Amino acid sequence: MNVLQKAVKRIESFPKFMQKKALSIAIGSKVKFVGTANVVFEEMTTQEVVLTLANKKKVRNHIGQIHAAATALLAETATGMVIGMNLPDDKIPLMKTMKIDFTKRSQGWQKAIATLPEGSKKLLEQEPKGELLIPVTVTDEQGTEVIKAEMLWAWIPKKKRN
Repeated sequence: MNVLQKAVKRIESFPKFMQKKALSIAIGSKVKFVGTANVVFEEMTTQEVVLTLANKKKVRNHIGQIHAAATALLAETATGMVIGMNLPDDKIPLMKTMKIDFTKRSQGWQKAIATLPEGSKKLLEQEPKGELLIPVTVTDEQGTEVIKAEMLWAWIPKKKRN
């Protein structure tokens, strides 16, 4: 069990009504941009990560939608967290390629769902370095998919400190 899994497990021992808020604060304090945008961690397992982002003033663009950069943050964070939930502590995840096509105008809040591809857990655990395309779906308040995204993550061994 890696450090991130342990943190999530610890938070799961909290009363149910506190868990989302506690997880969102804990991760937002470590990943500052995620905290600044107020990304909410709805669900976080080794198989799937579900995040939401409210359409609030600090993440809006000039036409009142969630800004493109905030949508990218949501997709990147969801995919990165599903990698992080499965990567041993002696490896570092790195975003390698982010490709996003904005397909529909977003209405209201957004939800990102990232899933670990079948059979990838073993690869992440056993290979010292590699790369993996993580599927992510981002929808808006009406359930419309607002982007088509490809998030290619890499991992490498952590450098040993002397």
